[in-house]
Amino acid sequence: MKLDRKPKVLFTINEIAERVKKLGMEISEDYDGEDIVVIPLLRGGFIFASDLVRELKIPVNIDFMTTSSYGHSEVSSGIVEIINDVRTNVKGKNVLIVDDIIDSGYTMEKVVEFVSMKEPESIKICVMLDKPSRREANISPDYVGFTIPDVFIVGYGLNYGDYYRNIPYIFTFDE
Repeated sequence: MKLDRKPKVLFTINEIAERVKKLGMEISEDYDGEDIVVIPLLRGGFIFASDLVRELKIPVNIDFMTTSSYGHSEVSSGIVEIINDVRTNVKGKNVLIVDDIIDSGYTMEKVVEFVSMKEPESIKICVMLDKPSRREANISPDYVGFTIPDVFIVGYGLNYGDYYRNIPYIFTFDE
């Protein structure tokens, strides 16, 4: 798939790396002396989560969940599906859910509700991007890479159609 619009970089490779390192330090300090289960949401959250867990200085168990609410659209359908559940028993454990972005909050709200039924000790949320102007669900992340306005973004795990998750920076489109 070829881009049909001109990209405009919002966050460079270096800006992302620096922010991820700081998030890793903050999370490591908050969980000092404890271990956590990190649950990236696939597919968008895997690149951010991969970089983030390498910055954590605490014991980490990693598992994955797959959710869907976008399809090929630029906006969430509002209908959230849990496609694949975690295999790890999280009962009594600290859980950190990691995703690329939170906007309407419906996906994260559904995931937190779903994971809560497994009786973890705690659940916190870490996202690379927060788009609070689009929030409809009553949920907020505990850790945020960058807060952004209501623009469509691509790269660093975020897709456009089925492509561009592999772009190492985050961009939007010039109008």
